[in-house]
Amino acid sequence: MRPRLLFVTGALLVAALFLAGRAAAANPQTAGLQVALRAYGLYTGQIDAIAGPETATATRIFQRRHGLFPDGLAGRKTRAAMGVLGRPLFGRRQMKRGDFGWDVSVLQYLLRLPAVDGFYGPETAAAVARWQRKLGLAVDGVAGPRSIAVLARRRAVPLAQPQRSLALESPTVIRGSLERWAAVYGLEPQLVKALAWMESGFNPNLTSSTGAWGVMQIQPATWTYAETVLLGRPVPHTADGNVHVGTAYLHHLLNLFHGDEHYALAAWYQGAKAVRTHGLYPETQTFVADVIALKSRSL
Repeated sequence: MRPRLLFVTGALLVAALFLAGRAAAANPQTAGLQVALRAYGLYTGQIDAIAGPETATATRIFQRRHGLFPDGLAGRKTRAAMGVLGRPLFGRRQMKRGDFGWDVSVLQYLLRLPAVDGFYGPETAAAVARWQRKLGLAVDGVAGPRSIAVLARRRAVPLAQPQRSLALESPTVIRGSLERWAAVYGLEPQLVKALAWMESGFNPNLTSSTGAWGVMQIQPATWTYAETVLLGRPVPHTADGNVHVGTAYLHHLLNLFHGDEHYALAAWYQGAKAVRTHGLYPETQTFVADVIALKSRSL
């Protein structure tokens, strides 16, 4: 099987990354969704890659108009209904002049072009060439795997974070890792997969603005805690290691809250101390509800 290319901004960031109610952090894949929604006259805001209420509302309106369940998720059926602007997701193909699609919109957003319209015209090609020249890459104006990976990594990974090699795992490999570690810790596989999909869309290279990274979006402090307290040994900084740490930490939270997955997920999002002290914040309640809803999907 030919491996699918998964870059820092991700080829499969869907689910709650396109939902209202999450923390207001930019996710480049959301720019593709916003451009598609704008083409249908449903989104009039900025192409800012922030999945705010306006983006979620526009997604639900689109879904209702096309006979889809209005969950606000830019899933496969929703993207297919969007036509050429709904596919392919960023990282699935090489992009060149004349191409049109969701991934081109994401590329234009990452390049910070004034016009983000999903069409790979001369302005986009020139911008890619400038970027390639700046990075010392082969200058051809074509967004191939190397150019996309370097661009995405530079835009998404904080400089303070250590360099990590780009993984080329397929979603099938990631699912296998999630299911394996869920079995090791006696957790429900669908819960672990739902949480991972919520956090990253199974993207092993996604890094947030706060330094959380990988399939499970693990913060550096959480990784250290898992190594020193929960596991007592170092864990490789790989996609599988990320899943291991995340699953071990989820198991820990479930034990803290006596198996209550709602409170365990809330602690994952908000922090255990804050949950005990303040209860669930409104955005935490949305996060928990979204993960629980994703459990019923085939991920």
